[in-house]
Amino acid sequence: MAKRKLKKNNTCHSYSVASVKPKSQKEMAQTEKSATFALAAVALVVAVCVAPLAAEISSSDIHHHKHLSLKMDEAQLTVNNELSYEVQVSWMSQRCYQCLYQQLGVVPAGLEPGHPSSVNFVVSTQHEITLQINSTPIELELCKIPFHFGEHGNYSLWVKTLNASFGVNCSVVTDKDPVNSYIPILVAFLIYALLALVFAIGKKVWGLDAVRGLVLRLGSSMETERLINSELGPTRVVPPVTDNILPPPLTSSKRLRSLDTFRGISLVIMVFVNYGGGRYWFFRHESWNGLTVADLVFPWFVFIMGTSIALSINALLRAGATRCSLLRKAVWRSLQLFIIGVLVINPNYCQGALAWENLRIPGVLQRLAWSYLVVACLDLLVARGQLDVLTVDAWWSPAIDFLLYWPAWLCVILLEVLWLFLTFQLPVPDCPAGYLGPGGIGDMGLYVNCTGGAAGFIDRLLLGEKHMYQNPSSRVIYATRIPYDPEGVLGSINSILMAFLGLQAGKIILHYRERPKSIMSRFLIWGLLLGVVSAFLTKCSTDQGFIPVNKNLWSLSYVTTLACFAFVLLMLIYYIVDVNKWWSGAPFYYPGMNSILVYVGHEVFEDYFPFCWQMSNSQSHAEHLIQNLVATSCWVIISYLLYKKKIFWKI
Repeated sequence: MAKRKLKKNNTCHSYSVASVKPKSQKEMAQTEKSATFALAAVALVVAVCVAPLAAEISSSDIHHHKHLSLKMDEAQLTVNNELSYEVQVSWMSQRCYQCLYQQLGVVPAGLEPGHPSSVNFVVSTQHEITLQINSTPIELELCKIPFHFGEHGNYSLWVKTLNASFGVNCSVVTDKDPVNSYIPILVAFLIYALLALVFAIGKKVWGLDAVRGLVLRLGSSMETERLINSELGPTRVVPPVTDNILPPPLTSSKRLRSLDTFRGISLVIMVFVNYGGGRYWFFRHESWNGLTVADLVFPWFVFIMGTSIALSINALLRAGATRCSLLRKAVWRSLQLFIIGVLVINPNYCQGALAWENLRIPGVLQRLAWSYLVVACLDLLVARGQLDVLTVDAWWSPAIDFLLYWPAWLCVILLEVLWLFLTFQLPVPDCPAGYLGPGGIGDMGLYVNCTGGAAGFIDRLLLGEKHMYQNPSSRVIYATRIPYDPEGVLGSINSILMAFLGLQAGKIILHYRERPKSIMSRFLIWGLLLGVVSAFLTKCSTDQGFIPVNKNLWSLSYVTTLACFAFVLLMLIYYIVDVNKWWSGAPFYYPGMNSILVYVGHEVFEDYFPFCWQMSNSQSHAEHLIQNLVATSCWVIISYLLYKKKIFWKI
């Protein structure tokens, strides 16, 4: 660079000399001598005074060239172009299905052979991306490079001409190794596993007769000494307080701990991902088709709500409650959930005070309210006060789950037919029939404003764009432009199906209550059947099935897949907690007993200490993970304390 600047100065200088008028030879000699002396003096002054400054500027430029300020999930890419023409660099995420390439920038032509031009870019490290190098101004593809960059790594992309031909060679070189951003997750897992191990060992040790006897003797002697020293009278035996450790006495109405444990697992994961999940991509919702950890928990919560509906309505009917009174109770509870969702935990509070002009109407609690109301009404239609233990010997026993409650199943099937008809047959302006894509840059940018197809169109028609979710996850990868609500109207039909499948699990528990093996086998059969349906609908692929798994749409395959997981997971928890009693369900059991309070509380107090504090480095996965784990653990502890005080918020 310095040589190039010097040549440029000399060139300017020669242009300057060529513009001087001719003089006599003597005058020219004197002038040349004086000019030479003057130039030498000026050169010396420049060398002494200006050179250090130029060196400092050059050093600063080089330092900036090599070290850009990077955020989470970012890396630096330096594109070195040795070609004689400028090139355009574009990129596309591998998680973006049939997407347009997005321009990253333009790199000028090489300065001269062996001296490439270089431009720095910041690239995402969450998923593998494909880099495309095109020539300009003629759009000619030179090369494509799929590469998964690592967080805070420095990389160089070299674009060179092959010696033996006119082809172009592109290669990526790692200049600085990335950091391992997943180590905090491993450390956190080991810490929690160690705590669980210590608790399990402590419980085993406490169960030994010798240890318990020693504790009882120590407690008795300490109580005797206290009474003597305080001169309160004769000694008396005080039973030790062991309610924190000993199981509660059995009651006639035994509650299945596995259900509350399942609910607690779903709720704890939901709270963790809502707080941010350490800002890891797999703890966030998938941009469109596919599944992440964050996409699992809400359907599971809906599923176990349906299971609870079956058990609670059966218990109330056996206690003598009328169906009309239970219907009024279901309507009132649904109304309360809907009001809390709209007025208390509405995301529009981030923009200031609530106003009707931009009030979001759909939401998590609103969908829970709708699903609860419909499924409770269906159960009241077919529920029985007295249930007989069903036989498994009859030829028709495999279909007994369906045959006993066929009117409710018929209603659910009709709802699914309605969902299928609206999804694939409803005309949507400027969109193809049955469109299930994200719009934006997806599908080669042909349907930019068709996000969600019929689902998005119905929400915009019934609710209006200002009353929908303004920042859908589809914007992350697909760069969508219009609002879309994942808890919209059309998807609520499939949430009813999810709750109804949970209701079916509750019916299995009621009918086979004396046969744990039958309960587990029925759960596995339902899980297998739903898994087969999911495999057919998706063709065992993410994007190429008839109906892809999609949380934003709450697609039919999404419900069948998550219900399959739910049946299998509930079977495992039931076997471990209630059948063999290998695990008490702690600590998930406690938030599962106070689910509404924990969910509403974590939304209302998310910006308060100890659930949130100012971090020293907001671009650190480790700090976000610590904060989110502490916040989630606080709610588990709060739910435990409320459980010990027998405080439960029920609506």
